[in-house]
Formats: sequence, structure tokens, C-alpha cells
Amino acid sequence: MQRAKTDNTEVESRIDWGIIFCVLLLALIGLASIYVAASHDSSGSGVVRQVVTQLAWYLVGTVMVIVIMQFDSEQLWKLAPIAYWAGIFLMFAILIFYSRSYYVSTGAKSWFAVGPFTFQPSEIMKPAYILMMGRVITTHNSQYPVHKVDSDWRLIGKMFMWLLPIFISLKFQNDFGTSLVFFAIFVGMILVSGVTWRILVPAFLILAVVGGSALAMVTSTAGRVILEKVGFQSYQFSRVDTWLHPDQDTSNQGYQLWQSIKAVGSGGVTGTGFNNSKVYVPVRESDMIFSVIGENFGFVGGILLILLYLLLIYLMIRVTFDTKNEFYAYISTGVIMMILFHVFENIGMNIGLLPLTGIPLPFISAGGSSLVGNLIGIGMIMSMRYHHRSYMFSNNQNFH
Repeated sequence: MQRAKTDNTEVESRIDWGIIFCVLLLALIGLASIYVAASHDSSGSGVVRQVVTQLAWYLVGTVMVIVIMQFDSEQLWKLAPIAYWAGIFLMFAILIFYSRSYYVSTGAKSWFAVGPFTFQPSEIMKPAYILMMGRVITTHNSQYPVHKVDSDWRLIGKMFMWLLPIFISLKFQNDFGTSLVFFAIFVGMILVSGVTWRILVPAFLILAVVGGSALAMVTSTAGRVILEKVGFQSYQFSRVDTWLHPDQDTSNQGYQLWQSIKAVGSGGVTGTGFNNSKVYVPVRESDMIFSVIGENFGFVGGILLILLYLLLIYLMIRVTFDTKNEFYAYISTGVIMMILFHVFENIGMNIGLLPLTGIPLPFISAGGSSLVGNLIGIGMIMSMRYHHRSYMFSNNQNFH
């Protein structure tokens, strides 16, 4: 009996309850926000269906967290290439078996659809790519323990070659927003890989120049002609126009952004109160979910939500430092960059600071594949604490 109690205590000590608490709060905020959006935009049965569907996805994601937690660093290492190539297969299969109805409504070939259920393979590809990059960087650094310009360029080249198939697939899917997420993960993992500043400083200067030039070109007629020749689509230009002049665009995107800005603004400091929404925002249960939070709970609610995300990020960083495992450190960096970019981009586009890109708010926006992808990332972080504590416990037992 005492032995069973000791085993239960040891298992509980290996679980990071702080991360679980943060994700659970975000899940509750998500369910409440989806309920508010659905209750104003759907009938009674539609409200129940949306909330129950999201709850079901939370349960699926929770199972994935529990499963991934059982994998230690060695097993994750072996899993990385399998997960990566399975993800690549799905990323290219979607170009043939994409949902025609979603393509008509969104212009993107990004979703499988089976009856009422949809699945976006790029969301599951994100944690698979993070795993693979962790393995690539760890292997390279073990071969080249001293960072030099030539070896660091070789590392960047390796990382980009693993990213290239994903970019190619997303290009044909017409999913520019998701490409930005993968690029953010790529940049974040380069920063912690140990690449010398003699490469990083010029690279960031070049990125700044290219980004500024691209913005200048996309806002000029002559520049757009050039960009069209290299593959930019009209809907991407319209998103920029909507971002810069939301009040002058009466199309769906312009109306959506303008209504979102109005909803957040109408919330004021403390909000209009739970389920007291007066401003209609199209598709607010998914990409524009922050407009619901901003309207109902105001500036205070928005700040508290951001602080909750920052607490989650802090707890993930703390786990990384505690484990002192290089492979885990790169995985953690990738997951943190994935979540941070989603939060930054989603909130930014909801308040008009950034263009609309269709990026969901982690753990809150309606949508199963995005939620499961993020929870897989949380599972990989939870694995660090789970197996690190297990290892320490085993060593202590052996010592005594």
C-alpha cells in the first residue's frame, strides 16, 4: 500500500501541473468564447454542435499529450524522421485530395474533408518539423562542436533543405500564412543553434531590407506587377489593402477586419460583459476569436490573456533549463516559436496591426487540427519534465 502511494507521488511529481493549468485555462476561455460566438451567429442546435465538437477535439488532443509524454528523448529522436516524412506525404497528398468546398470558400487547398470533419495536415506537420530540426541541429553540433562560419552555413543549408518541401507544398496550397509560421520556427531554432553572429547580423539586415522592399513593392502598382510575375496572387494583395485601409474595403475581408476592430474597441477597458456582444464579426469563432474576448472582457481581459500566454511560455522555458538536454532545448524552442507567432499574428490581425493571414489563436480558436497540433507540442514539452524527473528518481533509488 505504501509502495503504491509512493509510486503515485513519484508520477505526480513528474508532471508539470503549471503547464497543464495554463492550457486548461486557455481551453476554458476558448470554449466560453466559441459559445458566445456561436450563440450570436447560430441557432440552438448549432451552438451545442460547435461547443461539443471543440470539446471533442480537446479530448483528442489530451489523449495525444498523454501518449507523447510517454516518449523519452531517445524515442522522440527515432520518431523524428518517421513523423517528418509522414507529414510530407500528407502535405503533398492534400494537393490531390483537398476539399473542393473549402477551396471555393477560402482559395486554399489545405483541408481534407470527410463528412462534417475537416483536417489540415500542415498543423500536424509543425511539431513533426520541430522534431526533425531538433535532430538535425543536435547531429550537426556533435559533428562540429566549434562554431565557424563555413560549418554554420552548412547547418543553415541543411535546415533549409528540410524546410523546402514544406514551402513548396504550401505554395501550391495557396497558404502563405502557414508558411510564415514555419519560417518563424526556422528562424527561432537557428538563433538557439549556436550559429555565429557573423552570419546572424548580416542575415537579419538582409531580411530587414527584403521585408521593407517587399512592403514598398506590394503598395505600389509597378511593384505589384513584378510580384505577380513571381507568383503572388490577387487575394494576397487584397489582404494588404484590407490591412492598410480597412474602412475603404467593402469586401468580405475588409468588412471582417473593420468589424473586428469595432468589436475590440467597443469593449473599452472592462468589456461589455460575458455573452453581451453587439458587433457582428464574420467567422469570429476561429480566426477572429480575439474580437469576442476584446468585446466581452475589454482591455483588461485581453491583457490577462496575453499574460497567461507569457506564463505558459515561461513555464516551458523553465522546463528546458531544468532538463539540460540539447535535443529537448531545440524542440522547446520550436514549440515556443510556434505558439508565440500564432499569438502575435492572431491578436495583431484582430486589432488591425497586422494583415489577415488566417492564423488561429492557440488553444482558443475553433478548429481541430490546429488544436491537436499545438497540444502535440505541449506533449513534447511535458515529456521533458516527465522523463527528467523519472531519470532523477531512478538515480536516487540506485544511489540509496
